[in-house]
Formats: sequence, C-alpha cells, structure tokens
Amino acid sequence: MPFKRMVGLATAAASFVLLLTACRGDGDVREAPPPSGIEETAYAHPGLSRYDPPVELSFVRETGDNLYGLLDHLPGETLEDNRWTRLYERVLGVRITYEWTAKGDLYRQKLGAALASGDIPDVVKVDAQQLRQLSEAGLIQELTDVYEQYATPFTKEILGQEGPGPFEAATIDGKLMGIPETLSSIEGAEFLWIRTDWLKRLGLKPPRTMEDLLTISKAFTENDPDGNGEHDTYGLAVTQYLWDPVKGLTGFMAGFHAYPNLWIEDDAGRLVYGAVQPEVKTALQVLQEMYRDGQIDSEFVFKDGIKVRDQIAAGKIGMTYGQQWASFDVQASYTNDPEAEWGAFPIVAVAGTEVKVPLRFPTYQFLAVRKGYEHPEAVVKLFNLHLEKNWGETAEYETYYSTPYPAWQLSPVTPFPAHKNLEAYRQLEEARRTGDMSVLKDEARSIYRKIEAYLQQNDETGWGWEKTYGPDGAFAILDQYEKNGQLLYERFYGAPTETMIERLSILENLKNDTFISIILGSPIDEFDRFVEEWHRLGGREITEEVNRWHAARR
Repeated sequence: MPFKRMVGLATAAASFVLLLTACRGDGDVREAPPPSGIEETAYAHPGLSRYDPPVELSFVRETGDNLYGLLDHLPGETLEDNRWTRLYERVLGVRITYEWTAKGDLYRQKLGAALASGDIPDVVKVDAQQLRQLSEAGLIQELTDVYEQYATPFTKEILGQEGPGPFEAATIDGKLMGIPETLSSIEGAEFLWIRTDWLKRLGLKPPRTMEDLLTISKAFTENDPDGNGEHDTYGLAVTQYLWDPVKGLTGFMAGFHAYPNLWIEDDAGRLVYGAVQPEVKTALQVLQEMYRDGQIDSEFVFKDGIKVRDQIAAGKIGMTYGQQWASFDVQASYTNDPEAEWGAFPIVAVAGTEVKVPLRFPTYQFLAVRKGYEHPEAVVKLFNLHLEKNWGETAEYETYYSTPYPAWQLSPVTPFPAHKNLEAYRQLEEARRTGDMSVLKDEARSIYRKIEAYLQQNDETGWGWEKTYGPDGAFAILDQYEKNGQLLYERFYGAPTETMIERLSILENLKNDTFISIILGSPIDEFDRFVEEWHRLGGREITEEVNRWHAARR
C-alpha cells in the first residue's frame, strides 16, 4: 500500500527523523538581511531570509546505531550542535533543538502517545493516515499559501519531480495540510543481483526469462556452485518480510506480471489492487515449489535482512532481488571472499512477455504545523536551505551531504532531487564516453573518485559504487528501463480513504500471513480464500473509494 513505506529489518540506512516543535520567542520577530557574498544573491528569496532575533524549532527524533556511528566519524559534532544546526541558525536564524530522542519501538510509542493525546509540537512529521487524523481533529493548520509564498523556485522544482502525487496525498478537503518529504519512485526499481563467478563455474549464462532464472536457482542449490563438496547453498535470498527492498520478492513477482503492493489499472480502466489478482497465485505456486526443493532457506521466516545478509556474506546464496543499493549489501560476500563476484542484471519475465518494473508511490511522510504556531514558514525555509546547500548555486556537497560519510542525516529535514542518482550516472557515462571530466557535478564527481579508487588502487570501499554506477551497473539498467518504457508506476497516490484508515493494517497482515503460509506449503487454493476475505474485510469498499478518486481525475 502507498501509505507506509514498509522498510525491512535489513540495512535501511536512513533514520526515521521526526520534526517537532518550535519557538515561542519573546518580542517581535523580524526579517533580517541574508548573509553577504555569493549568498546575497542566491538567498534573496523570502524563503531564505533570516529571522532576527532567531526563532527556535525543537524536534524529537528516532535515534539508533547508524546515527551514533555517523557522529563517531564527525568529531566535535553532536545531534544538537553540528554543521546543519549551525548553518540553519547562521543563514535562517532558526535554532534547532530536540525535546527528546528515543530508539526504535520506544520512539514510536512516545510519538503515538503524543498524537493520541493531542499534545502535539509545533511541527511534526507524520504519515498520511496520521496527517488526516490530525487534520480532522483540527490540530494542524493549512499550508497552501505558506508553501506558495515561501518555497523557492528550486524547491518547487525539486518537490515537483514526482508529479502531483505527493502534494495530493497531503491535501485534505482541498487544503494542503502538510509539506511532503518527497521520495523517489525510480529509486524503488529492482534489479537481479547474481554471483557471476558461480555462473561461470557452472557454465551458465545470465537469465533472459523467468524460466532461465529458475534453472539458475536450481543449479545454484544442487550443483555445488561454491565447490566445497557440500549441499549448503541456496538459489534465492528471501527474508521474513517478503517485500524488503533488498532480498524481497517484489521483483520476482513482477516476473509473473504480479504486483502485490500496487494499485494498477485493469483493461477496463478501473484501479485494482495487485495482491488479489490471479497472477499472484501463479507466482506463489512457483515459490512454494522452490521452497519445497530447498532453493529457499527453510528458516527464512525467522530471518530478517541482517541475518540473510550474513548468509550472503558467508557465500551461501547466489541470487537476490534488490534496489540499486543492494551492491553494498552483497559486498560483504566479496569482503569475505575476494573471488566472489556479483553483477546487476535486469529483472526478467516469463518467456514471450515483456517485464514491467513496479514502482510504488514512495512518499509517506509529511511535515504538519500545529494550529496557532506563528511561523509555519520556518519549516519551508529548512527545506529550501537543505536543497540549496546540497544541489543549488551555493552547494557544498562534500561538506553538507557526503564527507564521504552521510552528513545529510544530521539535518531534521532531508529532501532531495528524485532523479539525482540517475542523473549522476548519466554524467559519469558521458565522462566515460568523451573523457571530459568537466561534465561531472558535485555528486557525480564524488562517486567518480570512489570508483577510481577501487579500479586503480583496489580500494574496497569503491566496490559497491562501481557495481551501482559503473558502465554495467544498476543505473545503466535503470537508464534502459526508463528509455524502454518498462517502469510501471502506481496509479493511486491520493490521501488514504476512510476505509483504508480503518482496515489497512488488517488487510496487509492478512496478505502477508497468507502468502507466507502458501510458500511454506499450504494448499494453493488458500489464495482464493484470501481474495474473498480481502474483499469482505474492507477491500471491496476501498476499491470503490479508490475508483471514485480515480474517476475524479479523468
């Protein structure tokens, strides 16, 4: 479903950051001149003007090992006092503080309690369902005019790259009730990652069809691809969360034209939910057979992404589906065994058909402002400056984005251009083709140095970058996906319907439990019973609501 990005337990690097409250400063707040120098022209827009005296925005935040590990690499910086908090105060006169931080489940519990009580901060990051609930309770204010007046042209360009969907998802009864922290649909594209050294050892070629892929999976399981004389390898990686962005089954399902997480358009022009379409039954039948034959780990239901990554690192798995950053996940295999080699390949479909690459509607978080807060434009200003300092005229990419450590994560808001990674690849490809390095902008230039360090100096840290951005890497494939018209975008991107709010979690749990049960060996006819239950428990009403939304846009 499009309202929660269901990230697996594996290796999601970015923290779920939550923006909260603000200044109740003494005295009048007035706009002061922007900093001097080159910034004077670039920051002339009202959306980059400075408060004098400064205003205060307090936040809460989910923390974790990734965030603290980042701070270990940035001496002298803390969550409260770092390059981003200093920049926001210097340029905008916005002083960032954190009321509290917490890890994982505790964070979500504290946030849930705050929202349920109505004791919300001045600015809060919520999902689409929470946004609607806060709006209906009258706890947040409309931001239509605020965004129109204070978002810079550059911000509007960047946040508009995903089309109207993110802002429509944040619009309730015709009013913009939150600023979407847009994500990138194309970053959800999946690829096949395969142990190419195993292919060579077994005399196999990369797959061109699903039938080829199943042959490879069987060989990787039964023909001792690692040459150790033991029956201890698996053809395909699968985690307990079936839709993990790496080691999940989204790309596998697409090989049978099954899209269990997307609202798609049928032949009659109506929107239907992919999970209840007959193609899913076919894919589940094949997965059940693979599981029975030992091509999938018999204990996958007990293993999250980290545990399956450990299996890959130990040389026990030969193929995985995954997004572009899967290269950094499978790199553990190469680290442990320099003879291990992986390559990215296009996902494939059953023979005689063209594969479509499913792309879920990705934007799931919105910044809402408490009713009555005096300076709702402050959060828009943070968006403006974050984008400007990473990709604008005054960008300092290697200071504020990648040092090469991900310094961008220290900011309480983290918008980015939806196509920035694909554009970086295209710049790299142009430089490789022409030899003209001047075409490389900050991000592409940084990636180029990492790849060259691997190719010229055998610096292992560049291995994953080459597999993702190299001439045969993941983005070369994505470039072809796009040029060939193979990208299948989700067709529903509106705010959650009333029945979705009530029934979404029930229906999603039913789907996942049923699919796992079938893979483990339950009769395939369980799928038909699932379809009936899905419709009975609210799916029928949701489908009608979604199609009313769809009809209104024709």
